[in-house]
Amino acid sequence: MPEVTAPYAPGTPCWVDLAAPDQQAAIDFYSGLLGWTGQIGPPETGGYAVCELDGKPVAGIMAAVPMGGQPAPPTVWTTYLAASDADATAQAIGSAGGTVLMPVMDVMTLGRMCIAADPAGAVFGIWQAVDFPGAGIVNENGAVIWNELNTTGREAAAPFYQQALGIQAEPMEGAEGYFALSVQGRPVGGMQAMPEGVPEDTPSHWLTYFSVADTDETVAKVQEAGGAALKPPFDMVAGRMAVVTDPQGAPFAVITPKPMNQG
Repeated sequence: MPEVTAPYAPGTPCWVDLAAPDQQAAIDFYSGLLGWTGQIGPPETGGYAVCELDGKPVAGIMAAVPMGGQPAPPTVWTTYLAASDADATAQAIGSAGGTVLMPVMDVMTLGRMCIAADPAGAVFGIWQAVDFPGAGIVNENGAVIWNELNTTGREAAAPFYQQALGIQAEPMEGAEGYFALSVQGRPVGGMQAMPEGVPEDTPSHWLTYFSVADTDETVAKVQEAGGAALKPPFDMVAGRMAVVTDPQGAPFAVITPKPMNQG
């Protein structure tokens, strides 16, 4: 179902957000590209912008600034995985060989979160919903449709995500070398070895896919706005996709899904 009103099952990608050096420019770019509305939030939330699509929360955009003595975060999209207990999940992440980079903290009455990295260094967030379940709309044009782990350490990643978050990795039919990440028997994301053609120093990472009506047209808009195509539009098993960077350098993917993969 495209609209989401209930909390996500633990282990399911439930939210994405972007840290951008120029927050307003990022809000303007994604609003123009994907049809979002958003504005810089109040000071008590650090200005965090909850962007909306059709009146429902779809993604967050924050300013990439140094916090708590830490350097400014990189300009990337972060995938958040749902948890019923953020503290227990953070402990499980450490026990399974991961690293908690930002300890569990309360986000007002919205929920509890932490930032972690898997054994290969791919960074992700954990979200324990209280008042805010996460994305209120998915799998529709302009919204997140897929979250994918590109990893230099697939052999270590699969047991890590299963032990820490209960996510199962299984080979995906019809896609050699690609693994479906499943929660309670339902695919919620994907995993693959680092794709060919990416720079050799590219770290393991989670990649966010947004659904669009026309991949080629969307990539043209990205380039016109000052972004770049890392992997120009191509046809694959799930539809026509491309990997791009926004004008500030944040990578993401866009896909026009085949009808059977939509919804």
